[in-house]
Amino acid sequence: MALQGFEDATEKKKRAVAKGRKALDALDELKLGMIGGALDTGTLARLKVAAEGLTEGSGDPGLDGVLAEIDLRVAVELAKVDRR
Repeated sequence: MALQGFEDATEKKKRAVAKGRKALDALDELKLGMIGGALDTGTLARLKVAAEGLTEGSGDPGLDGVLAEIDLRVAVELAKVDRR
């Protein structure tokens, strides 16, 4: 049973890291779209989806802090796009 709990914590961290990477990739896509002047709704939709669940706890305070910063960056970028 102890091993199952350990695997769950490890898997939780892996999922959190994957969500963070997905959000960072979406932010890069947004940046490139804005630079190229070809910002499409698909990019914004992917960014919004990528941001979902970033604030769920991973069990690792350091990782949770990084994910919170990514979540904040996503929120800022989405707000900037909404203002346009």
